Amino acid sequence: MALESKISTYTQDYQQWVCTACGYNMIGEMPEVCPFCRARDDKFVSWEEAEQTYRVTPHQVNDCVTQLISVPRLGLEHAAYRIETNDGAVWIDCPSAFNRDLEPVEAIYFTHKDFMGASNQYRDLWDALVYLHVNDAEHPLAEQFTVDKKIYGDFTEHGIEAFYIGGHTPGFTIYIYAKVLFICDYVYPPGPSMQFNPFGPKNKTRKRASRILDLVSERPLEVVCGYNFIAEFDSWREYFQHLLDRTT
Repeated sequence: MALESKISTYTQDYQQWVCTACGYNMIGEMPEVCPFCRARDDKFVSWEEAEQTYRVTPHQVNDCVTQLISVPRLGLEHAAYRIETNDGAVWIDCPSAFNRDLEPVEAIYFTHKDFMGASNQYRDLWDALVYLHVNDAEHPLAEQFTVDKKIYGDFTEHGIEAFYIGGHTPGFTIYIYAKVLFICDYVYPPGPSMQFNPFGPKNKTRKRASRILDLVSERPLEVVCGYNFIAEFDSWREYFQHLLDRTT
């Protein structure tokens, strides 16, 4: 089916709900509580209502990277990032709201399984390939979402470098493209109050952070894209080093 036809006639064969407290998407029958944040079902809206209410809005990072986040903000929604590569456009992570009029991408690369957003809907609409590390793809939070390519380690595709980290989640993966580091929520916020994500195994999260430092120290990076922030790399790296020093 042509993309234009899919956009004009898009329907779902299943129910899908969005938690307005955290932005998590739930497929199928409405549960009593959000499986991620445990909010009650009075915080849920249908995906159709979410599409009407929340507009996924671009914010330019540099010439080839754009941050995507809903306006108004959809709970604790993680930002997604669109990258214009020489081989076509891709996303790092996925918006929580489904907006069928967004420009298509060829692939969605996930940092981890906690917020797969409306990736199933964008995948169906655009025939986009969804990437997620095998260790996260086997988690119950991800089992309702289709994963086309399971990541098993480091790789490079579309000029994007992917590095398996683990730690915060069993399959956490970071990405680097065009002097931009995509770190999601491994650490936040940027600045002197930076901390490791408190969810997940603390010791493993700290231990695997040393690999992140080794990787970024070898590259001429300029920008860090996080789950809800964009930061200048040099100052971010300094605070990241301080965080490692005081927790090891």
